[in-house]
Amino acid sequence: MKAIIIARVSTEEQKEAGLSLPAQVTRLENYCKNKGFTIIKSFSFDESAYKDDRSEFDTIFNFIIEQKEKIAICCDKVDRLSRNMFDKRVSHLYDKALRDELELHFTSDGQILNSKISAAEKFHFGISLGLAKYYSDAISDNVKRAIEQKWQRGEWAGRAPHGYKNITIDGKATVIVDEYGARVVQKLFELYATSAFSMELVRKKINADYNLNWSKGKVESVLKNKFYTGTMICNNKEYPHKYPPLITHTLFNQVQEVKASFNKKPIKYAGKPYIYRGLIRCDDCGLAITPEKHKGFVYYHCTQYNGKHGGQWLREEEITRQLETVFKNMHIPDDILDQLVETLNSVHQSKIDFHDQHFDKLNNEHKEIIKMLDNLYLDKLKMRITESDYDKFYTSLRDKLDTVNIQLSKLQDAEDNYYITAKYILDLSIRAYDLFKSSEVEEKRQLIKLILSNLRLSGKNLVFDAAKPFDLILNCSDRLVWRARQDSNLRPTDSKSGALSD
Repeated sequence: MKAIIIARVSTEEQKEAGLSLPAQVTRLENYCKNKGFTIIKSFSFDESAYKDDRSEFDTIFNFIIEQKEKIAICCDKVDRLSRNMFDKRVSHLYDKALRDELELHFTSDGQILNSKISAAEKFHFGISLGLAKYYSDAISDNVKRAIEQKWQRGEWAGRAPHGYKNITIDGKATVIVDEYGARVVQKLFELYATSAFSMELVRKKINADYNLNWSKGKVESVLKNKFYTGTMICNNKEYPHKYPPLITHTLFNQVQEVKASFNKKPIKYAGKPYIYRGLIRCDDCGLAITPEKHKGFVYYHCTQYNGKHGGQWLREEEITRQLETVFKNMHIPDDILDQLVETLNSVHQSKIDFHDQHFDKLNNEHKEIIKMLDNLYLDKLKMRITESDYDKFYTSLRDKLDTVNIQLSKLQDAEDNYYITAKYILDLSIRAYDLFKSSEVEEKRQLIKLILSNLRLSGKNLVFDAAKPFDLILNCSDRLVWRARQDSNLRPTDSKSGALSD
């Protein structure tokens, strides 16, 4: 009789000498030789026998179905063929064996399935399949329990998110902060939290600054990942992890609020967009200023729906001119800017000194708590402490670890936030005019929303409130005002509203 031999291992089983592919093939070849079978095909593959999706086994199954004459299918054991008693492919082969179209030989199990087997042998085969499935289910349960225990210890069991990296120390897998990647993540949150950047603008900014060609989906997945705050989500449950957080809960929540506010604006306008649509209201009645196109020009006006009040029509180019004047007035004189930068750098150096003194202390405390958690878990495994004592000490150490993580995060904020924010504001103030003139429509709108608020059309004049802290810069835009304040630590005036006339 002609025969095919099938040798299979899973990834884990390759380590076991008796179950290795070469060992199985040798046993099967010797079996066929003793039986006088002619081997027409030998299959050896690495694939789980528990999954429904088995591409390698499908190839073998199709080969068997194509045979026109009766053949013997030889496997080492039943579980080499399948560990799933509900596998329809195995059921099909079993039925063909009962119809005397083929024979199933399981050499190590001593089972042969053909049309002549008894009820007891059929029952034995069913038991073998059931035991194979039980073995796989038990392994699956053990793996799930092991992963659950990792989660409870605050350990991540998969690929680390961007900003962290997977490493192996002394044969043990762990996760550490990737300093460069962490800075990218922090910058992403900081930019989006300003609400001045859409998802697309943030994506372009990250690409330009860090040469990372992320999709909008990638950006969104990072922005909604709680892992960066010290919380990992596994099977829809939250677990505090033991790795240093990259951002604060406050910043994360601020980003989610900004995301929610963008999601509340689903309206998209067809055709060429009007730059200032939805940004300006009538100063008389509060209605939105409407854009209309006449003879090739775009005009903005109040519909006066609530009553005539002599509302004016203003061309888009005129609104742009008035806004350009606002952004041009944000320029800070070079000598004043040098003083600000010098003061900022001086204060920043003091912050660095403070950071260096406290970071090492907190970092060492963090490492010590992690070591204590690891030792505590070993004590539990070796039954040196009771389950209740373990829970008590574990909770206490996790609380201490959370406190240290929060302190580390706040310390990082103390070093970075004010400096980055101040530097960002100064840089934006210097470049606001050039950015406004050179930007596309969406970027112009974001810049306006960042710096100005409550834009109104009063007659033919655009009036506005300046957002903090840009109101201080606009109030000091006159060089005489800047210089008049030099003896008073550059204090600005208190007014925050502005108006521009023709």
